[in-house]
Amino acid sequence: MHSTNYYNTFIEVAEDCKVIKSEIPAERNGNTGIAVLQHNILNAHPYTYTSDEVLLQVYMVRNNIAPEDTKNTREHLFSKGQACLRASPLCKRYGWGLHYNAEGKIKLVPLGTDEYLQLLNNKTVKKIKAMRSSKKISLIFFK
Repeated sequence: MHSTNYYNTFIEVAEDCKVIKSEIPAERNGNTGIAVLQHNILNAHPYTYTSDEVLLQVYMVRNNIAPEDTKNTREHLFSKGQACLRASPLCKRYGWGLHYNAEGKIKLVPLGTDEYLQLLNNKTVKKIKAMRSSKKISLIFFK
């Protein structure tokens, strides 16, 4: 079984995130996107769920899987590697940081808040940037 969980870690907003203050994702054309589902879960239940639990819940909702099938769905979903929440639109597009405590439970942290800055400056917490939305172009010169 693969896992996407982090411990005592802060996922910073992506370098190319275009917002300077966190935004709450909204439904588009009546569709509840991944960002909306993840935000709803994490905002309503800070430090309650691990990354694996959030990804599983979102997967089950998006695929209309009944709660009684949770065990089989978990085994199927994590039998292969999954993108972690560093790839979440919350961190890439909407300006949310994610703090994982020592138990791996997650809390949303809005960009531009004192809490966000405190986590950035906390030397006991590991920091990782969220994945960029666009490819970073690097120029390599050959002689």
